[in-house]
Amino acid sequence: MTVARVEQPYRVAGRRAPAPAAHLDDAWVTVVGALRDSCPGLAVVTGGRSSGGRVACRTAAATGAAGVVALAFPLRPPRHPERSRAAELAAAGMPVLVVNGARDPFGVPEAGGAVSVRAMPGADHSLRSCAAEVGELVARWLTASMTGATQRGKQSAGCVVGTDSRVRRRARPSPEDP
Repeated sequence: MTVARVEQPYRVAGRRAPAPAAHLDDAWVTVVGALRDSCPGLAVVTGGRSSGGRVACRTAAATGAAGVVALAFPLRPPRHPERSRAAELAAAGMPVLVVNGARDPFGVPEAGGAVSVRAMPGADHSLRSCAAEVGELVARWLTASMTGATQRGKQSAGCVVGTDSRVRRRARPSPEDP
């Protein structure tokens, strides 16, 4: 499995606030397209943390993703708890794994359709308290997703592209991982 970690352009520029959604989406589609060219024939799973998860969901069809991983998906915008971004998850139109902290102040989406949700007990939006468990959970989901992609005609290995990750401690893949 090939993994590419991509920083969003606003983060590279040193800004904390994200650019407008259309700018983020355009940049993401361009980057994933270039990475897809370097992984021809492989299933591509896109993902991200917080805003990056939203970008991955909104652009899933445009990037030809086989699935999406959304870590710390911000269900409700700050200061607007009455608004929901759940439609972005469903609109991905493919398998989506959401991993949120059970105490995430932005809320935890509900599972449904192709969207699987795991709320990590005691964790907040940062997911720092359970980074290793999140890594293991995502690895298991990716293995299952790659198996499904193989059945849909893609090669068995995959290319995973992630954005806007702030979970610094990551689980190490086992020696048996491809």
